[in-house]
Amino acid sequence: MGKLQSKIKHNTYKYRTEGYVEENGCTNVVEEYKQAHTDAVNSVTALNSDICVSGGRDKIVVAYNWRTGDTMKQFKGHEREITKVACVFGSNQFFSASRDKTAILWELNGNSQPIQQFPGHDMVVTGLAVNPDSSQICTGSRDNTLCMWDVKTGECLQKATISRNLVTHLCWIPRESLFLQTSEDKTIRIWDSRKLQVAHKFPVKQHIQTYCDVSPDGYYCISCSSGFGGEGCEATLWDLRQTRSKICEYKGHFQTVTSCVFLPNGLSLIPAIATSSYDNKVKIWNQYTGACLFTLPLDGSGPLVSLAVCDTSSLLCASFNSGIHLLRIHNSRGLQMQEVAKF
Repeated sequence: MGKLQSKIKHNTYKYRTEGYVEENGCTNVVEEYKQAHTDAVNSVTALNSDICVSGGRDKIVVAYNWRTGDTMKQFKGHEREITKVACVFGSNQFFSASRDKTAILWELNGNSQPIQQFPGHDMVVTGLAVNPDSSQICTGSRDNTLCMWDVKTGECLQKATISRNLVTHLCWIPRESLFLQTSEDKTIRIWDSRKLQVAHKFPVKQHIQTYCDVSPDGYYCISCSSGFGGEGCEATLWDLRQTRSKICEYKGHFQTVTSCVFLPNGLSLIPAIATSSYDNKVKIWNQYTGACLFTLPLDGSGPLVSLAVCDTSSLLCASFNSGIHLLRIHNSRGLQMQEVAKF
């Protein structure tokens, strides 16, 4: 639908964010872009500072320019819905995982056909992580198995199985041959990719661990928990260096927390993280004190399932019912977050 404009278009609607009113007294106006997907969006990630990649129930991977509201390209090749997308920021390549038990490599500037496919799991692929130079990926599944793959050849290099380790998410640790994994067995594991062996396990949590993220400096990680009615429903900060112990918990959501990300320097005046939840809320937290700094309700969006940082002031949030939301964070009158567009 084009770029963000000051002029209100007929297909926009007004949405009052919690605690936010513009200086002119008007409520925030949310720009309605062309929809990226025709069904629920399960995962979104930033390919570069302009383009995001998303996958959903419609079995399609979409490259989308979130600044202009334009679909760059659609990629079709999975037989069932897409569960995860992943990439190295600034790359031309990206990966998708699916309920069809496979992962696929795509190229933005190539054709829309799969470049490489990675079959080998017996159940849905629920974890997907890319190493820093995009030469290898790791996939994890509900079949309790993790696989390391050579991206160029498509060869499965190593395979590891741990009983009851139903993988929920994978995340590579910057500048290391290590990656992080969360599981339905309530455990967060650090894996050594060279031997595909567990290098460390954090203390077992009380609820299923749904997602994980690592800070850009590689010093900290966060995981988040399932839950209901405020029981569980938290994110947890861990130290990846010496103690690797729990540092802080972030409590305030009332349903399963589905995604947690570190916000980059410049996005907030203090170190902060963001979380999304089935309770239709995105929250920003003080990384070290656990204080909730701002809550943005996205009513009617359905469960919120995936967050992605796309530049120093913008955050993407994928939802089941209303596509992908573009959120803007600013500090003009204290830390605030507003929805500015959705697609």
